[in-house]
Amino acid sequence: MNRIFFLSAFLLTCARLFGQTSYSGFIGKYPIELVTDIFSDGDARAIYAYSNYDEPMVINGRLKQGVLTLNEKDSMGQLKAILTFENFDKESDRLEGVWKDLKDERQLKIRLTKNFDINYGNDIEWTDREIIQPVSLSNHYFKLVVSKEKGSFLARVTGVKILEKKTDKLIQKFDVSCQLWGLDNISINDYNFDGVDDFSVFEHQYAGPNTSSLYFLYDPETQHYFESGFSGVSLEFDPETKTIYEWNQSGAGVTTAEYKVIDNKMVVVKQSCFKWNLEREELVERPLEECQ
Repeated sequence: MNRIFFLSAFLLTCARLFGQTSYSGFIGKYPIELVTDIFSDGDARAIYAYSNYDEPMVINGRLKQGVLTLNEKDSMGQLKAILTFENFDKESDRLEGVWKDLKDERQLKIRLTKNFDINYGNDIEWTDREIIQPVSLSNHYFKLVVSKEKGSFLARVTGVKILEKKTDKLIQKFDVSCQLWGLDNISINDYNFDGVDDFSVFEHQYAGPNTSSLYFLYDPETQHYFESGFSGVSLEFDPETKTIYEWNQSGAGVTTAEYKVIDNKMVVVKQSCFKWNLEREELVERPLEECQ
């Protein structure tokens, strides 16, 4: 494993106070699923969804002096409700709290049971733990399949499930091998510029700012997704120019590339090399072979 990647991943893991934890239970009489990710500074990130609707909601907040507070916002970004868990205990198999509507002061009891922890360590082994993702499509939502091999310190994403909202019917499953990146491994965008949403899975963080993802495109004829084969470092997608931009930083310099999508394939139209000029104190363009 790349030493720099291992160090950054290790530090990110250490920054988490508890790691990701999955719960299921009820707010009032309504069944829900909740996933939390709590950091050592008290920053708490969470996702929850009512099981009858499967519309994931991000409810970030704080853990302070044993009280976990999570904030639910409406579609306009305004605070809508607060979920409060007094005497929060990560080791407990049960989690109880109160959901409070800020508009009408209505309160509902929260009763949850822990499903599992995403724990770390070389001697730990488990498979196929599923984490709901914060983004979704109009009729479908996503779950990561996460596994942990013995002898490997970190868990990895080994699969992605696409499920139908309200019925939980499995539509598709893809086998992958990706780094687990908190609660946000999946993104939605129109990656081939055809006017239809696709999705991507965060794959890896390399040395420095370089990252990679796996891209899955939607086929309107089959109404299914397929792995695109798109590849590159730190890709950015510009819907205005319908251009894919790549930025790859290394010890040799910085290489950039521009691509167009033709028949669902990335076709390079321009490549450039930039190296640091000590006299000018800026990146200057050089022949492409100097960055290779």
